[in-house]
Amino acid sequence: MSAGLASSPAADAAAAGRARRGRWLRRYGLAATGGAIVLAWILVAIFATALAPWPYEQVDVTRRLLPPSAEHWLGTDLLGRDVFSRLLVGARISLVAGIVVVVVGGLVGTLVGGIAAYAGGRAEEWMMRATDLVMCFPPIILAMAIAAALGIGVTNTILAMLVVWWPKFARLARSLVLVQRNQEYVEAAHVLGFGPSRILFRHIVPNAVGPLVVLLTLDVGTAILTFAGLNFLGLGVVPPTPEWGQMVSEGRELVEQWWVATFPGLAILSVVIGFNFLGDGIRDWLDPKSRRR
Repeated sequence: MSAGLASSPAADAAAAGRARRGRWLRRYGLAATGGAIVLAWILVAIFATALAPWPYEQVDVTRRLLPPSAEHWLGTDLLGRDVFSRLLVGARISLVAGIVVVVVGGLVGTLVGGIAAYAGGRAEEWMMRATDLVMCFPPIILAMAIAAALGIGVTNTILAMLVVWWPKFARLARSLVLVQRNQEYVEAAHVLGFGPSRILFRHIVPNAVGPLVVLLTLDVGTAILTFAGLNFLGLGVVPPTPEWGQMVSEGRELVEQWWVATFPGLAILSVVIGFNFLGDGIRDWLDPKSRRR
């Protein structure tokens, strides 16, 4: 009897611990998984050349289209280059391009939308009409047209994507600033004599940054997918530089040599899923109703 009573607190503590772990997994499990995937790919991108077992540009036609093996873990492509090595090095370009497009596009869009909402009047009208004009075109079609006009190259492709990427952030920032502009703390700042720039960037934007951070995180996967699509169409990197979309394009007609296109496609899929899981987790974390559940 005494042994049963003595073990009861330990059993209760273990059950409470399991309940806490279950709640944590329900709330943050997907976010943690997404963060782990993103962190793993970032580390791969940083140490790609050290991790690659073969030089990514090494051509050996005597080893072309070899299936996955102990020597070439993911096989070789049409020119006998190691797919695994090119996949690792290609992570650098894909991740950097996606992050740069989203961060720069987000900053520009937030600046445009915030200034438009706070200034109001004719300035807001002109800024938002310009935003609507860009958003009238399908993003991938407009990016293709701009990239084709600028010429092949990573920089030109990123510039083409930036042109079509900022409007969504401008519209979101405008709506958030409009909500915050009429809050009491903004009126208090006016009474204290603060200037418009200080009120906008020191008070309004920090209070509206949550949804923008969520959109930034979710949008990185979309940007990487779009960048890969442009490279698939031949509007991105210049060979022999590896990039995931270009690698998929090189293997799109190799049905029997499935590994040439499959593994780069899986890499794109994993990164997009990772950023989506991470963005969903950040959204839930910033939502007070979600934290109370």
